[in-house]
Amino acid sequence: MTIAEAGEFGLISRIVSRLGSGENTLIGPGDDAAMVRASDGRVVASTDVLVEGRHFRRDWCGPRDVGHRAAGANLADIAAMGAVPTALLVALCVPAGLDIDWAEGLADGLSAEAGLVGATVVGGDTSSSPTLTVAVTALGDLRGLEPVRRGGAHPGDVVALCGRIGYAAAGLTVLSRGFRTPKLLVEAYRRPVIPYTAGPQAARLGATAMIDVSDGLLQDLGHIATASRVGIDVRRDAFDLPDQMRDAANALGVDPYLWLLAGGEDHPLAATFPPGVALPPEWRVIGAVQDGDGVTVDGKPWTGPLGWDHFR
Repeated sequence: MTIAEAGEFGLISRIVSRLGSGENTLIGPGDDAAMVRASDGRVVASTDVLVEGRHFRRDWCGPRDVGHRAAGANLADIAAMGAVPTALLVALCVPAGLDIDWAEGLADGLSAEAGLVGATVVGGDTSSSPTLTVAVTALGDLRGLEPVRRGGAHPGDVVALCGRIGYAAAGLTVLSRGFRTPKLLVEAYRRPVIPYTAGPQAARLGATAMIDVSDGLLQDLGHIATASRVGIDVRRDAFDLPDQMRDAANALGVDPYLWLLAGGEDHPLAATFPPGVALPPEWRVIGAVQDGDGVTVDGKPWTGPLGWDHFR
């Protein structure tokens, strides 16, 4: 059955039936608006959009994969503020001839990824469009913590990273060359493994600045450097190269550090911490904050690409 055959309300009914509910949802889909509990009294919000052909390809990713990726991109932004995600709102623009099973698979992926943090999809909108587009808004609760912004880093702070880096970029390169292995890298592109709980953890540890690394480590650290009016130096020797990434880089003729330093879509969290903070083992120190501006690598300017730019 196509979406045109099901109709708008048939599509909505099928999607809603797959979403479930959560403890923070007071009113879910079915009314003019949803209502979500915000025990803190403050709501953190973020929006992201995925456009077919620009952010995903259906021959590379199944509908559940796209759902996981769309949810994860937004949930990671909430975590990067030090908050706990509570709800998602989803706007879906689809070609009328798309099979309705695809939309149901997307809903399953969105719901499953949100469920990892106890959040739910509480509403949204649908429209016909020649270009398949998924727009997601995420809401979060600070639960008494102060938000960790990009502008608080100070010279002397350490820069640390939590989560995988370079895996999704390597998987994208593998897919773009027409291959489907190594599976570890391809699956990392299709469904990133995101350290959501590390955001509130970093806030409790006293992080001075934090960001979701979605567009490339050097580019996103550059946002912290600019907002904080500092320089940041990253050490190449702080990163481990997994065997599968090293082998793929050799086979494809790619410098793997381009994936690590300029590749996006793994959504690890990068944060700065005051010197002397005892970091848990999942946080790896990768550099330092210093006087100056911009981002350097091993004390030298980086001449390669910094990361993803949607308009280039």
